[in-house]
Amino acid sequence: MRVNQQGVSIAEYQAELAQLQQAQQALGKTAVPEEQRQKVIDNLVDNLLLAQGAAENGYIVDDAALQATVDRLGAEAVQAWMASSGYDEAAFRAALRRQIAAAWQRDQIAAAAPTEAEQVHARQILTIDEDIANRALDYVKIPGTNFAAYAYQYDAQTGGDLGWFPRGYLTQPVVEEAAFALQPGEISPVIKSSVGFHILQVIAREPARLISPDARRVLQHKALQSWLQARRDASQIEILLP
Repeated sequence: MRVNQQGVSIAEYQAELAQLQQAQQALGKTAVPEEQRQKVIDNLVDNLLLAQGAAENGYIVDDAALQATVDRLGAEAVQAWMASSGYDEAAFRAALRRQIAAAWQRDQIAAAAPTEAEQVHARQILTIDEDIANRALDYVKIPGTNFAAYAYQYDAQTGGDLGWFPRGYLTQPVVEEAAFALQPGEISPVIKSSVGFHILQVIAREPARLISPDARRVLQHKALQSWLQARRDASQIEILLP
């Protein structure tokens, strides 16, 4: 395969495929050969794109840095890993050099994720039945109704409390969009998503609030995926495998 004229050898592809198959077998996982093939291709392409991004940003893995990493891994461990994966010395060092650069670029993308953002604190009523959702909305709109107390009928553990979250965190974008359109105390109409029918009440919102570690991990993952997709769209990728 080649990504922007930079190639990966058949030997490296086969070594990565063997490593994946061994790992899945050890974990008792089963996967069809085509799924395994595609996973390896995707990983190799992503690593190439990331390593190319690192080079564009001036990060170069020189021979000294590469050898330092090999030394930290230990000669016996390296030899055992090469033997089990089918790598020769040159292929191993080429792959390791690329992985070091790719890891550096990943870290740069992750570090750029914000630590503060506009956030809302919301709770929801969620049901898979639209008629029930409509009746619930009519009820919570009655003056004096305690939305929080009523929500416990639909979620006995948390009362539908979604906590604080920034844009880009929730798994249902339509729900997140509706939440950010509300002011504290306001109640949304019934919102249909892929998991059911939601009614939201925003408890509070802040223009700049510290992002929780979990939310930041989600934002970092999305930033990485967005970066990779943009690079894929702008790159010449050739899959030349048999």
